[in-house]
Amino acid sequence: MITLHHLENSRSQRVLWLLEELALPYKVQHYKRHPKTMLAPPELTRVHPLGKSPVLTEGDITVAESGAIVEYLLDTHDTAGRLRPAAGTPERRQFTYWLHFAEGTAMPPLLMKLVFAKVPGAVPFFIKPVAKAISAGVNASFIDPNLKRQLDFMESELSQRPWFAGDVFTAADIQMSFPLEAAAARGGLDATRPKLMDWLARIHARAAYRRALESGGPYSMVA
Repeated sequence: MITLHHLENSRSQRVLWLLEELALPYKVQHYKRHPKTMLAPPELTRVHPLGKSPVLTEGDITVAESGAIVEYLLDTHDTAGRLRPAAGTPERRQFTYWLHFAEGTAMPPLLMKLVFAKVPGAVPFFIKPVAKAISAGVNASFIDPNLKRQLDFMESELSQRPWFAGDVFTAADIQMSFPLEAAAARGGLDATRPKLMDWLARIHARAAYRRALESGGPYSMVA
């Protein structure tokens, strides 16, 4: 039996969605974030030394990291190739690119934006003005321009095809959901990029996506 160790409001929501798209039997072990630090609870270290989610177990196999879990599930449970294009095709190259783009390129500036938004609230009151100025400067000079460049690039890509890897929905779209939901929440993604907003609407309308929300519990990215 597949067990997903699922942390609320985290990347593991994508794995739940993939499990639903593949119609695989699974169970969910739920974990809640610390109410102040928002970190994962220490119980997760019993599953994987880093104590982060998602982690998937199946028998004596333990797999961590979203991309690695996606590849593991496709290798072992998607033998028909329904959610991954055939090897050697242009679509497969696009699939591989976006599968890694999601975490390697899209997420770092979004995480930086989140961190710098919290900096002013984490310092003594008498240096808050300095912290706010530093945070605003980093956002204006580095984070926001990078986010704009990335969103413009993704909008352009989806102007050429309906899904990230081509004409059909794949697990690359599942992997890309978290950074684009984060971008819509705090990274400047809005109606000025209609292709990306339409893509978000289409993934949110999928039956498997809705079932994954029911299975995973509260998910603030789509609240």
